[in-house]
Amino acid sequence: MNGHHRQAMSRWHVGNRQVAQIISLAVVAVVMIPLVYLIIGAVSAGQDGIDYLLRARTLRIVGNSIGLTAAVTLCATAIAIPFAWLTSRSDLPGRRAWLVLGLAAMVIPSYLTAVTYAEAFGPKGILQSLLEPFGVDRLPGIKGFPGAALTLTVVTFPYIVLPVHAALLHCDRSLEEAGQSLGLNRWGVFRQIILPQMRPALSTGMLMTALYCLSDFGAVAVMHFNAFTRAIFIQAESFRMDKASVLALLLVGMTLVLLLMQSRLQLRGRHYRIGTGASRPQEILHLGKWKIPALIFCAVVVFIGVVIPLLVLFSWLAGHRITDPVQAPLTLLMRNTVGVSAASALAVSIAAFPLALLAARGSSRFNRWLVHLAYAGNVLPGIVIALALVMFASRNFLSFYQTLPLLIIGYAIRYLPFSIGATESAFAQIDPRFEEAARSLGLSAWAALLRITAPLARGGILAGLALVFLNVMKELPTTLILRPIGFRTFATRIWSAYDEAFLSSIALPGLVLILVSAFALAIILRREKAVD
Repeated sequence: MNGHHRQAMSRWHVGNRQVAQIISLAVVAVVMIPLVYLIIGAVSAGQDGIDYLLRARTLRIVGNSIGLTAAVTLCATAIAIPFAWLTSRSDLPGRRAWLVLGLAAMVIPSYLTAVTYAEAFGPKGILQSLLEPFGVDRLPGIKGFPGAALTLTVVTFPYIVLPVHAALLHCDRSLEEAGQSLGLNRWGVFRQIILPQMRPALSTGMLMTALYCLSDFGAVAVMHFNAFTRAIFIQAESFRMDKASVLALLLVGMTLVLLLMQSRLQLRGRHYRIGTGASRPQEILHLGKWKIPALIFCAVVVFIGVVIPLLVLFSWLAGHRITDPVQAPLTLLMRNTVGVSAASALAVSIAAFPLALLAARGSSRFNRWLVHLAYAGNVLPGIVIALALVMFASRNFLSFYQTLPLLIIGYAIRYLPFSIGATESAFAQIDPRFEEAARSLGLSAWAALLRITAPLARGGILAGLALVFLNVMKELPTTLILRPIGFRTFATRIWSAYDEAFLSSIALPGLVLILVSAFALAIILRREKAVD
């Protein structure tokens, strides 16, 4: 950083730091409410909470969650690495289309994927009916660990594909050429040169997958697998808040362990581009005789992750004849879902703005701690946040319980880190001297930010807004627990229809939810393509 740049940064601190810090402190105070009330709830359990924690049933829940997370992370990684490589570094026909189709699995909520898999692969499901002419009368049950692992693997592997695909596109080609000149074959180049450069992206994707598995409620609930989130929901539904708090704190502890492991992996080695000029296009590998197997692999991934859920939903839509007790107008569901998602995304973007500024421009230890505390929502699963906010509202602001503002606060705590990360990356690419030039023309510090910096960072801000919008639309446990009475969204409508066994009624809201979510994903992918 040159002297002029440092001077500009210093003047930014004087002009905006205190206001950004005050707003950020207020946001962080709200973010910390769930953790504080979980601790209060767990402490109030006393010895009963400790005894419950040490029960064999609780230990089985811990083992189930660890086993499911490990299995899904490994399986998702095994699928994501070759998929990302084929769609970035090979001459696979239509590789961009395959990438988009593969990533489409992430717009289908886990609970919706799980319901369609139970119908497709269950003992009396669609697959069994197709196999009946061959003498297959009944398939083994899919529910339990196999169904939960399959569902979560399919919906989480895109979280590894995205960072790994970007890393493969930006690997240092000169290092690969040096390895080839020293006699390494293609596998050797990949193992010794490309894979170490992928390590940060791979560890980030694996962390996102593991955190998703620990926090997911829909898949484990549909598949009747007794993991943390299902056990917490059952305890909360029975109003045993002390036991639910103990389980929730234990889940938070496990997520903290994952974050610590990932940070250690990130520090084990750093690999930088050594070239000094413009980056060159990566070498495209000709698949030759492996082109057909590669196409089959990609087709199977897309078929299982996207086509099967859509086929089941369309089959239910075609067979929908009866009216069920959880029927709700589609226009009402659309208005509620899009409205609360848009309001939450806008609130999160506004709250993330000063925190992203501190992350990009504020170099003091206090500012870094503020930003780190704001990321606490990354550690807290949705069901844990909802449970803590229920305790907070019922004990302090009963009139605030089961209102839209409390629901939006729950979403904001959960997804604030998504907006901070996207906005911070945009701010980091903007030279503070642009703001200094605006100040010299008579604009105030915040006017310069709003009229100069914010428009320049609009791509990152919109990407963060779209990411929050996409996730809020799919969020189930937070919505189930915190929504106002009678307030229905696509997620709650799908869950109610599943709970009442009116599966055909899932089709239309499920398809509309996927369609609207796909638009949000398209915005994110357009941003990724623009950055590339």
